[in-house]
Amino acid sequence: MYQILLLIHLILVKLFAALQPYLVPICFVLAWSVVILSLWNIFAAARDGVQKAKTMHQIPCANCKFFTNSHHLKCPVHPAEALTETAIGCHDFEIADPVAAASLRQKVAREQLSL
Repeated sequence: MYQILLLIHLILVKLFAALQPYLVPICFVLAWSVVILSLWNIFAAARDGVQKAKTMHQIPCANCKFFTNSHHLKCPVHPAEALTETAIGCHDFEIADPVAAASLRQKVAREQLSL
């Protein structure tokens, strides 16, 4: 049994001695690959987070006059769609602030006149 272990040990030593000139470049490439892939994943996560934030900022529910700001019933008109991405194109959206609503109506009227 001892002789088998010595033989395995001798084979492994010879194998590592034969691979020694190639181990440094292989480890160098592997280490930099890990670093580059990690940076790539961080960049991709940041890009996806920014894209998701842009989409979420387009949801108009918080400025709607029907929005209740209650966790029980967020919107009586479309309760299932309130504060989700499907609410981005809501046809029942009305601005809660009357000054902002008036300025929006004026802007739309100007755009229609310019066409």
